[in-house]
Amino acid sequence: MFSKILLDWYTENGRQLPWRNTENAYYIWLSEIILQQTRIEQGRSYYSHFVTEYPTILDLAKASEQQVLKSWQGLGYYSRARNLHAAARYVVEELGGRFPDTYEGILSLKGVGRYTAAAIASFAYKLPYPVIDGNVYRFIARMYGIDTPIGTDQAYREFEQLLSRLIDRERPDLFNQAIMDFGSLYCKPTGCDCYGCVFRQDCVAFNKGKVDLLPVKAKKTAVKDRYFYYVDIRWNDHLVLRKREAGDIWQGLYELPLVETDKPIAQRWLLGRMRKQLLSWVGEAPAQLEIGPEMVHQLTHRTIKAQFFRANYQEKPHLMDEKMRIVDMDELKTLPISRLIDRYLSKL
Repeated sequence: MFSKILLDWYTENGRQLPWRNTENAYYIWLSEIILQQTRIEQGRSYYSHFVTEYPTILDLAKASEQQVLKSWQGLGYYSRARNLHAAARYVVEELGGRFPDTYEGILSLKGVGRYTAAAIASFAYKLPYPVIDGNVYRFIARMYGIDTPIGTDQAYREFEQLLSRLIDRERPDLFNQAIMDFGSLYCKPTGCDCYGCVFRQDCVAFNKGKVDLLPVKAKKTAVKDRYFYYVDIRWNDHLVLRKREAGDIWQGLYELPLVETDKPIAQRWLLGRMRKQLLSWVGEAPAQLEIGPEMVHQLTHRTIKAQFFRANYQEKPHLMDEKMRIVDMDELKTLPISRLIDRYLSKL
């Protein structure tokens, strides 16, 4: 009865989304990667752009990583874009361009986890693998009174076993879409209408007064502050950029020259510190050095506290750091940059 009630609710209330109108595994895969850590409202426009810009997996594989990162700009979590590109190349070069059609094959793709593999397997091939995301955890934890902390391997196994019994094996695609929508649209973190819920009679949390107590969440990772001091080095209509290296946030994206410190620099030392740093980058003092805006940029486990400076040069600066390059505004449009740098440049 659980499946029947759920699918009846979905028939009346399910969301109409572009990636639900196809069984093309490539398009479904694109949508699932884009929607990781991304709201549907934002992901919809990126999905449309990707299927237009890269209509086949061959088109995506043939693109450069820089092109893909530029297309991804603004979505954050850029490892998703790099993994997407690497997986496309793997499918084209190793699998003859044929997207995997088994759960195990899909799971073997770079950047694909258990949830994403289950979603693609069920949506594209109607294989009975249940999806488990935050919305599903919340709904099922309340429905069955499960207090195992979510986000743990133990919880995943427990929920997977239960959902494998509940899933509609003839319509696993609709079941998975329905259970995600119910958790997202109805069984919300707060403010849900439990008295009007179609599952209220059998919901353990509702009947035991535990709706606000479930699901139980594992301890969160502490958020770390990082202090970035960017210098916008300008010469006529040109500016200086550098490419971020592997092993840190925003890998492969371009940004302004940067000094990072563990603690904030005292205000009285700021200009002196940046003048000294400019000499090591450019070899000469700028015609003008100004303190620019401060910005805060929130990532999942980091808070970036950024201070910007503007250094104007009357002649072309001689860069002493080989990792830096001078670009004009036309070239800037083709380079992938972080959301923080994009916000700063948009203010100018």
